[in-house]
Amino acid sequence: MAALQATGCRVVPTQDKLVIALPKGRILDEAMPLVRAAGIEPEAEFDNPKTRLLRFGTNHPHIDIIRVRSFDVATFVAFGAAHLGVAGNDVLMEFDYPEIYAPLDLGIGRCRLSVAESVDLAESDDPRRWSHVRIATKYPEVTRRHFAQRGVQAECVKLNGAMELAPSLGLCRRIVDLVSTGSTLTANGLKEIEVIAEVTSRLIVNRAALKTRSDELTGWIERFRAAVGTQNAA
Repeated sequence: MAALQATGCRVVPTQDKLVIALPKGRILDEAMPLVRAAGIEPEAEFDNPKTRLLRFGTNHPHIDIIRVRSFDVATFVAFGAAHLGVAGNDVLMEFDYPEIYAPLDLGIGRCRLSVAESVDLAESDDPRRWSHVRIATKYPEVTRRHFAQRGVQAECVKLNGAMELAPSLGLCRRIVDLVSTGSTLTANGLKEIEVIAEVTSRLIVNRAALKTRSDELTGWIERFRAAVGTQNAA
């Protein structure tokens, strides 16, 4: 028998729930006004900073929200564990899941994916002369593709954080990472020398779910579209 989860006065089979995956951190703060404007209000525990819960009910008995790491949103949606999600196009570019459809740019989480190196190196370095580079990054696939397009071989050292330490500790001379204001680079003696891609967060949908639950998911896409339009007009 399917597991049942009670919400309010209705009981909805867990397997029939619509699951929305949202990223933890700064993007969540920017995404929630759009989620709420689309008509989805999470249960009170969602706003408890001390909670250890990762799955939350909402004001819609058939909709749950899960809160996961930004890189994991795309994986949950691609494999059908979640039906909708919010993910940056940096993540979508890195994984390039064919199972994901990204119909809407939410216009939040604006930053850029860039190449950076030490200030001292940048004074004399000429990227046009590169034939081989060693780069620390969270985005090895995007990085390799970017440099391959101009015939440069990129040896990528995969790191999940603290990228800015890599040059000063001799791990590599350059990094590829997300840049917003550039203050973290400056604080660590680095300079942005090339932009790979401008980044914003997108509403993403599992393609198979869009076929089997077309009316439902199309309706939510349009609600989010209207929420973005209202926010842009404000």
